[in-house]
Amino acid sequence: MTVPSTSVDSYLEDSSGYRGEAERVFLPSDVSEIREIVLTCSSERIPLTVAGAGTGLTGARVPHGGWVISLAKFRNIEIGLGTARCGAGALLSDLQRAAASNGQFFGPNPTESSASIGGIISTNAGGARSFHYGAVRRHVLALDVILMDGQLLHVKRGDRVDFPVKPVRMPTTTKNSAGYYLRPGLEWVDLFSGSEGTLGIVTQAELKLQPDPAAILSGVVFFCTDDDALSAVDAWRQLPELRFLEFIDGNSLAILRTRYPEIPKDGHAALLIEQNLPSEDDPEVDLWADRLQKQRAFEDESWFGFTAADRERFREFRHTLALMVLEIVRHNGFPKFVTDFAVPLHRNRELHEYYKRRCEEAMPGQYTIFGHVGDANNHVNLLPRTTEQAKQSQEMLNEFARFVVSMGGTVAAEHGIGKNKTDLLKLMYSADEIEAMRDVKRRLDPAWLLGRGNIFAV
Repeated sequence: MTVPSTSVDSYLEDSSGYRGEAERVFLPSDVSEIREIVLTCSSERIPLTVAGAGTGLTGARVPHGGWVISLAKFRNIEIGLGTARCGAGALLSDLQRAAASNGQFFGPNPTESSASIGGIISTNAGGARSFHYGAVRRHVLALDVILMDGQLLHVKRGDRVDFPVKPVRMPTTTKNSAGYYLRPGLEWVDLFSGSEGTLGIVTQAELKLQPDPAAILSGVVFFCTDDDALSAVDAWRQLPELRFLEFIDGNSLAILRTRYPEIPKDGHAALLIEQNLPSEDDPEVDLWADRLQKQRAFEDESWFGFTAADRERFREFRHTLALMVLEIVRHNGFPKFVTDFAVPLHRNRELHEYYKRRCEEAMPGQYTIFGHVGDANNHVNLLPRTTEQAKQSQEMLNEFARFVVSMGGTVAAEHGIGKNKTDLLKLMYSADEIEAMRDVKRRLDPAWLLGRGNIFAV
């Protein structure tokens, strides 16, 4: 090997706290160095894990031995008209900043802006704006990929996989990142998107950009109860150009009040919204007063704005919650117990009420529910304080997963399966369907060296 290795420690965990081990870590500077690493691993049967920026929650970038490859040096971003060409190591925040300077934006907006482009492609990530724009896969136009035999692929939208694939039944949810996306007429970009670093190493991506709207109304709307907020979700989901519909529960607001004392004291649920408009004086703006009244929302104490600063303030409000929950998790000293489940939209309220009832029965007050309610993809965070509660939390997550699957839902809406949810895949797909996925893995990585432990348990 002529490619120098680097320190191992910072690549042995992700944001979930999942830890692993590795012999060496490489940060290649160009494609030739990646090929050298790949071909050495193939000839010597060394497992190879692709590491993103470490923002994942499923252990996918965490190695189970062998070598790690990080594409952190692949940071190029070139903005065109309606497109961006990005290195896999570029950060989402850098892409959005570069696009914004050209009057454009990347439609999906995963919550963690420090995620890498390769990482969000690998999980088919979603985020708040996937409510309107869909998950990342829909916005991938082309990929440069290196396979484990050293072959370099350039695949673009419309290029179909050139070997037989058995279609797999997909859930009727708006988002899904559980397993391979196997369907009739499968395209290469769709296969690699969401494959969690198990089929090839993405080095470059061409992504679709959207033009900036003329105006964006953003807001945080407060309610007395979850029921009022969920009624508003049902009423507002079909509003024209609504691009963002997020939920925050009362426990979450109680946590946030320590940093945001301006939260209404009787507010026990909130919705975050964004709406694209032709102008700031569009008649649609005046309709919101009536909407708030009809849905029993707080009219005077809800927050609205039109500026980029307003949007950033509300985004920071939502992101601060995620960080504060993570602080609680770390303080309690247990792993992160969080759901990434989604159900068909018409089962959204049923799932929420089920979550609320079970959490109050088992761990009253020691949980939060917030997330992408517009996609029926709220995240439940369980916050155990004792070893017994931690064990109970894992049992509850398994119970939740079974319930979600029984409703026609997915066990991974946007985070992927990684290494710590492989058992859940078996709840969602039949043995034949999982075998169809394994057939694809064998076709592209016959020695099962790449991303070992991701999606399929070792």
